[in-house]
Amino acid sequence: MHTPSIELSHVTLTREGRTIFDDLSLSLNESRIGIIGFNGSGKSSLIRLLNGLLTADSGTISINGKDPSKGPAAMSTEVGFVFQNPDHQLIFPTVLEELIFGLQNQGKDKSESEAEALALLKEHDRLDWKDLPVHSLSEGQKQLICIFSVLLLKPKVIVFDEPFSALDLPTRYQLQKVISSLSQQVIMISHELDGFDGFDRLVWLGDQGVVKDGPTEEVITDYKQHAVKTAES
Repeated sequence: MHTPSIELSHVTLTREGRTIFDDLSLSLNESRIGIIGFNGSGKSSLIRLLNGLLTADSGTISINGKDPSKGPAAMSTEVGFVFQNPDHQLIFPTVLEELIFGLQNQGKDKSESEAEALALLKEHDRLDWKDLPVHSLSEGQKQLICIFSVLLLKPKVIVFDEPFSALDLPTRYQLQKVISSLSQQVIMISHELDGFDGFDRLVWLGDQGVVKDGPTEEVITDYKQHAVKTAES
């Protein structure tokens, strides 16, 4: 799949009287990009700008020429979003009902939506999940259903916000395998630095902008050193 063109130009964002970004410009065009930073550094704000969950105060954002300020519904074929907590994303009683919701929002009828959802479940050897109550699933299974819901919409970019935070180690490894197999561009926030294995680029956010931006291992090394200095000060 062609890597999407994501451009942020001179973006300013203020939330509750606090400046999150001041004249931020970024091109995010690699296949695998990680976003790191201490709490409050603007990581979640950045990725929410990409699909219109937040709107910049000034500057421009373009994803394949589209303006995300038109809102998440308008951007559903460009940017898919997997939240940190699956329970904030899952709203229907059964797996199949959950999976067809987004497709129906895109204008497909129920039978077509069900056919596509069932085909995806079968592709991932999860067809036996179709009638399961969503609340009965483990955290890892819920996270997978969230990913499936996004995949069905065929976005060009999939954004993950702390996908490993509630998972045990085996489930985390399974999810990393799923993420690494995706053909879409992936942009991911995580405090779990080894989750960025194989990523092309890491963007470290700090006070109102980018602290360091470059090859993954290089940025992680500097980030860890800074964390140690901060803890000792």
